[in-house]
Amino acid sequence: MKKQRHTYHLNPHTLRYEKVFVSLRQRLQGIGFNVLLGVVVGVALVIIGLQFMQSPNERLLRRELDHYRRHTASLNERVERAEKVLLNLEERDDALYRAIFESEPVPRSERYSGIGGVERYADFDGDALLKNTTRRVDNLDKRLYVQSKSLDEVYDMALNKSQRLASLPAIMPVQKDLCQVVSGFGNRFHPILKSHRLHSGIDLAAHPGTPVYATGDAVVRVASHNPQGYTGYGIVVILDHGFGIQTLYAHMQKASVRPGQRVKRGEQIGTVGNSGMSSGSHLHYEVSLGDRKVDPVYYFSGDLSPEEYQEVLEQARKENQCMS
Repeated sequence: MKKQRHTYHLNPHTLRYEKVFVSLRQRLQGIGFNVLLGVVVGVALVIIGLQFMQSPNERLLRRELDHYRRHTASLNERVERAEKVLLNLEERDDALYRAIFESEPVPRSERYSGIGGVERYADFDGDALLKNTTRRVDNLDKRLYVQSKSLDEVYDMALNKSQRLASLPAIMPVQKDLCQVVSGFGNRFHPILKSHRLHSGIDLAAHPGTPVYATGDAVVRVASHNPQGYTGYGIVVILDHGFGIQTLYAHMQKASVRPGQRVKRGEQIGTVGNSGMSSGSHLHYEVSLGDRKVDPVYYFSGDLSPEEYQEVLEQARKENQCMS
């Protein structure tokens, strides 16, 4: 049988060891204190362990997070390099390539327009780094698409440059030493209608029968007397040069071409006359870009010396009476 242990203490008054009697309440308090102390020590040890020790899963997650941060930073550096290269290409496209072909630069609003709606990056609200990287990549992708389309257009313009140059109405329709500029483009007095109105071309006075030439490679669209929409113009030839450019030759004595026929620059298409509502033998000549009439004199510079061009320009600018 196991002996029961008792606790004794020395009584200083009697100098005897006396048995200590511990009540049940005191025993329970002692047990409770020991349990509480153990819990506190245990929690402290766990906290310390969490601060200085990692579980296998935590170590794996930390490695993945470090890898993600390094990869995202590297990706941002590559995006930044790509943005610089693309910016250089965009600047050369606008300032060089399109300037060579006399084409308007790509609008800045088209290159840098926004992408998507406000909810596009909602999934990245908790990760500013990933959100910013994704936005930069999206913008880069949009700019690359716009630049790709622009280069396709430049390529087409390069292929068509020789054709465009040949089609440009770059000479006078009547030989300079056989004609006289009597009225230019702008507000002029009409000799028959007796009123001021827009004169949408230039009048070149010449003897009847003087050859009239195509000013650029083109396809004949109209060759008839007073065609629809041109009443009073007499015998008219209209050439389609492509690229939105058309030329009109009116009040001719005769036309020597037919609709659908292809003509080359400098090829005779008829002769000067006095047909239609005209006050004398002359050729009325117009140049159109799309739906807009433009001053034909500006296209004569390639056919004249600087002195001759200046002379024709001064004659055309005089506000006088037109012949038709």
